[in-house]
Amino acid sequence: MSNTVKLLVTGANGFVGLALCADAAAKGMLVRGSVRISRDLPVGVEYIATGEVEKATDWYNALSGCDAVVHLAARVHVMNDQSADPLQEFLNVNLDGTLNLAKQAADAGVKRFVYVSSIKVNGEFTVNKPFNEQDNPNPQDPYAVSKYQAEKALFELAKTTGMEVVIIRPPLVYGAEVKANFLQLIGFVNRLFPLPLASVKNQRSMIYVGNLVDAIITCATHPKAANQLYLVSDNELASTPQLIRQLANALGKKSLVLPFPIFMLKFLAKLFGKSAAVDRLTQSLVIDSSKIRHELNWGPPYTMAQGLKITADWFKNQQ
Repeated sequence: MSNTVKLLVTGANGFVGLALCADAAAKGMLVRGSVRISRDLPVGVEYIATGEVEKATDWYNALSGCDAVVHLAARVHVMNDQSADPLQEFLNVNLDGTLNLAKQAADAGVKRFVYVSSIKVNGEFTVNKPFNEQDNPNPQDPYAVSKYQAEKALFELAKTTGMEVVIIRPPLVYGAEVKANFLQLIGFVNRLFPLPLASVKNQRSMIYVGNLVDAIITCATHPKAANQLYLVSDNELASTPQLIRQLANALGKKSLVLPFPIFMLKFLAKLFGKSAAVDRLTQSLVIDSSKIRHELNWGPPYTMAQGLKITADWFKNQQ
């Protein structure tokens, strides 16, 4: 496939979707962005409203003339899910909705289907060795289970239809427009909120959104990516205290990272029902992304420092 590939991006108005549409269009691709309802997309991107991602969604018009699909739209991981049956809710969208789109894509003659999954398929934390593509999957929650089920179904579909499938598992993604926990952390650092995390000795892999979309475009176009699974990350690791200090530097603020016994931190977290949040801040999650580097000659175009600076500049402009 050449750079004149026509790309359908689902979830085009999301955090990653907006960045992907802008970058792909800037690189000369013809980009169609699928959204639930009408929404402005980056210049040069055609938009199409397709409604919810469900088992019966009609993708015929969205897929017309497309060479490749990047499927970002998903029911995302949420804390304190109140659904009566969370797993079924995730499966309805992330498995059934994905498979419906993929089958219609194969019928429409789409050559390649790129599915953005999650490192949570490998597990929540690493202990002695980094996660890699050969690990036995170990999804721990309904969201991760639904993502893994979709991966398996897509690879099976590739065998029977000939449509090429590429699976990407990223870790935490940061950048302009970031939301949830990372946005909250930036807010704490910006307000000079004292953070009792200086004693944490973990290592975390993350990926800047500009690096992720570059990897996605590579996976959508590189001949050797066909029917492969790739773990992607920035080419750097950071402990939680290092990340906070780098964020403070990018924001032009002083970092207030204070020493505090980890066991006390975990005890207090359990007391206040915040164990999951503290685990994410104190445990390690390290990714070995050497496969995509070697097979596709891919490397992240942005350093972590550059990515954090762009993120911090965006945050300051929102204030």
